Amino acid sequence: MTIRFDGRVAIVTGSGGGLGRCHALGLASRGAKVVVNDIGKDGAASDSALKVVDEIRAAGGVAMADGADVVNFEQITAMVARAEKEWGRIDILVNNAGILRDKSFAKMEMSDFDRVVRVHLTGSANCAKAVWNGMRERGYGRIVFTSSASGIYGNFGQANYGAAKAAMIGLMNVLHIEGAKYDIRVNILAPTAATAMTDGLLTPDEAALLSPESVTPAVLFLVGDGAPSRVILGAGAGVFAVTRIQETRGVYLDEAERSPDTIAARWNEIARAATYPLEDALSQTRKFAELASLARRQSPS
Repeated sequence: MTIRFDGRVAIVTGSGGGLGRCHALGLASRGAKVVVNDIGKDGAASDSALKVVDEIRAAGGVAMADGADVVNFEQITAMVARAEKEWGRIDILVNNAGILRDKSFAKMEMSDFDRVVRVHLTGSANCAKAVWNGMRERGYGRIVFTSSASGIYGNFGQANYGAAKAAMIGLMNVLHIEGAKYDIRVNILAPTAATAMTDGLLTPDEAALLSPESVTPAVLFLVGDGAPSRVILGAGAGVFAVTRIQETRGVYLDEAERSPDTIAARWNEIARAATYPLEDALSQTRKFAELASLARRQSPS
């Protein structure tokens, strides 16, 4: 099966370089018309974005550059309107734009915490909101949020970045549920690659393996017609892996046992029971109620 995007229109934010550039080139090479979004001076597209557009056009593809700032909803709305006027639709959104302001939490200024969260989380939500109604009306959409192992597992000095990236997962989960009946499929990319954001953090040998090009196939899969939804797909150095959030079955404690002391005493049983995924928040509520009801039925009266 060959994944193609002929007739599809895609937006890739932060696509003037690094991962975003590779994603934009990859989409265009398979037939998509691409909005190359990267902020420059005074609201104009960056020179890097213009160069990516030139690359796409030189290869026979179709693209436009746009300098909308993802934290500015009015600018993002205008970018979407411009693309829809030119090409009639938006089918694919790849949220890639991001910044770093790394410091230990003790030394971090809250202004840097807020800025990173605004760019990664609010910026991604702005872009998704701007394309959401159009995707609902057309009954088709593919959205990718870019998370990170820093958000899933943590990383020293990245409280702001990790918090924003973890929040992407919650956003994906809700939009997956709300978009399902409109064939809007929403996924997470958790990439690791050598880019300007990782300068000085990787050895030359590691950087050579972790090329942005090694990640882009995951994005192209996640935005294809046959894509899954609500998947956290890790990618780097040509390796692809799925992260799953699961919950232990749980242990019911009756009112006489329901204390922190009993939780401590039975902690291994609570924490190590078999795990399984939950479909949504209500599934957890129903599971808890089911376990409690079963325990009460089995309890001697």
